[in-house]
Amino acid sequence: MRPTTAWQAMAQRPLSFLTSSWPWRSLAYLSGGVVVGAAAVLVLAAGLAAGLALLIVLIGVAPLVGTVLAATVVATVERRRLRLVDLDQLPDPHKAPDGPGLRAWVTTRLKEQVTWRELMFALLSAAALWWLDLLVLGFSFGVPALTFASLDSTTWPWAVFGGIVLLASPYTVTSWAGARAAMTRSFLAPRDRELGEELREVRASQSRLLDSFDAERVRIERDLHDGAQQRLVSLGMTLGLLRLETREGSPQTELLTRAESQLSTVHQELRSLIRGLNPPVLADHGLVAAIEDYAGRFPIPVTVDLRLPERLPRKLETTMYYLINEAMTNIARHSGATTAQVRGRYHSDLLILDITDDGHGGVAPEAGSGVTGLADRVTALDGRMRVSSPAGGPTLLHVEVPCRFA
Repeated sequence: MRPTTAWQAMAQRPLSFLTSSWPWRSLAYLSGGVVVGAAAVLVLAAGLAAGLALLIVLIGVAPLVGTVLAATVVATVERRRLRLVDLDQLPDPHKAPDGPGLRAWVTTRLKEQVTWRELMFALLSAAALWWLDLLVLGFSFGVPALTFASLDSTTWPWAVFGGIVLLASPYTVTSWAGARAAMTRSFLAPRDRELGEELREVRASQSRLLDSFDAERVRIERDLHDGAQQRLVSLGMTLGLLRLETREGSPQTELLTRAESQLSTVHQELRSLIRGLNPPVLADHGLVAAIEDYAGRFPIPVTVDLRLPERLPRKLETTMYYLINEAMTNIARHSGATTAQVRGRYHSDLLILDITDDGHGGVAPEAGSGVTGLADRVTALDGRMRVSSPAGGPTLLHVEVPCRFA
């Protein structure tokens, strides 16, 4: 799967990473950060100085307000720059002004929490982030340049050190760019309450849809158990009675034997289907036991390492079971893997799940793979999913879902 963040790109094979555009994108991101940060220092410093100087006569309120609003410009630039190292678009959380004109726009912006969060980010960027960008760039390229410029017979060890630093610079620059991007997203990403009623309704609709699927699955399982399975049992009894009335060695005996064999096969397949729809081990013993049971019947060896403090809430437990089930089915059908692993932990109100395999990789959700369905399940739980699947493997499916025990 194509990486969408700088950190995902670094998880690729070294040659794939070094020959990709990600080191150059990260370099452009940090270089731009130095320029934007220096400009933010000048604008914020000038605005604060003018505002404080003129505050005595109340005229200074306007420069101070302008400084706050200038932070929104910095944030807008940062959201666009972020696409260099994080391909997931970061939407603008600002809402439309309450009315026409500049005054309505200013009033709306000053009332929004995101404006003040953007101001905090602009101050952080001006005070620290761009300095760190400059420090990383200086270490990665300035140190090698200085050691090469002063090269002579006595300083060659320093030149070797400079060469090592230069060779490592793609990873140094990209790792800091990934960390900076994650910090930027945490400040500038819209909060749920800022996205409005529409998004909340979408998420509520997803949750209702998930509940309806769960209820429909239980209904189908009950109908199969009480209807089709009972009819198969009745048909088996009828065939047994028919055998009692059939003379041994007659042509009908062989036909009855074949019919009973086929009926037994159908009965076993139906029981397997019913167990898959609503596995008793999941209802009786929880997610860990259910996944261990499923892994024991899997066609390739699977290592299960799920450590949970207690049983998950029913809705989450059921959804995660079918998510793991579907992911493992994809592994068996498409990956060519010889081994797989399911690892899960609970940490800070998050259920963290990693599913890995040693297959040939190259998972591409845009091509309509089963990963899309998995992502829909995770989104319905207000979680997030990342996939790392370079060509040649291995494949890692990382899932984080909010979880709070009652």
